[in-house]
Amino acid sequence: MAATGLEGIALPRHLAIIMDGNGRWAERRGLPRRAGHEEGARSVREITRECARLGIGQLTLYSFSRENWKRPPIEVAFLMKLLKRYLVKERQEIMENRIRFTAIGRLEELSKDVQGEIARLRAASADNGGMILCLALNYGGRTEIVDAARSFARDVAAGRTRIDDLTEESFTRYLYDPRMPDPDLIIRTAGEMRLSNFLLWEASYAELYVTPVCWPEFRKEPLHEALRAYGARQRRFGAIPEKPSPPPPGRR
Repeated sequence: MAATGLEGIALPRHLAIIMDGNGRWAERRGLPRRAGHEEGARSVREITRECARLGIGQLTLYSFSRENWKRPPIEVAFLMKLLKRYLVKERQEIMENRIRFTAIGRLEELSKDVQGEIARLRAASADNGGMILCLALNYGGRTEIVDAARSFARDVAAGRTRIDDLTEESFTRYLYDPRMPDPDLIIRTAGEMRLSNFLLWEASYAELYVTPVCWPEFRKEPLHEALRAYGARQRRFGAIPEKPSPPPPGRR
């Protein structure tokens, strides 16, 4: 790993990425937007493979937001077709790298064939002991919080819990994946400076890294650059870091 400049650097246990810029990448080259999405799928493969090789515990990719339904129907249909193709085509790659696949979002609103492929890949990889790959599909951070609040309210109404028992820790049990650790680092490609409704609850203390590189061009070196920047930061979680003790008199 010496060639990456990552030796001795503390890597994030959970890396989340907002994959942005597929359309802009294609338009700058005079290509249809679908060409950007297809090239972006190649970045997904390379980044997933590299994160697994580096030993990162979980990679979460913002693959399709609830707002993406507002795009032209022909583009949405293509994205769903590309997603289904990915879930089938990458199965061997995921199994060979011992990756455990999962997904979060309102998955029940996706088409039945896509739901089926998600379930098959999740079941096939359930016993893998390597990195977790999580796709955020039909996902919105506010929607996740609302869905969690509804689930909690149902438990209160059914007498399974009490309102006074609610804490930040207990509320996480109602999120889409209660076992998912909070992301340590969130990368956004294509230069936009916003979270775009991604992991709003979980991102409270995540480090943010924005790169001008569009997602279809985000491969190993831009990833390594982001990880090196993360490794150089001092995470405080709201506290003041302790100052090192001064050396005893006469010792320097």
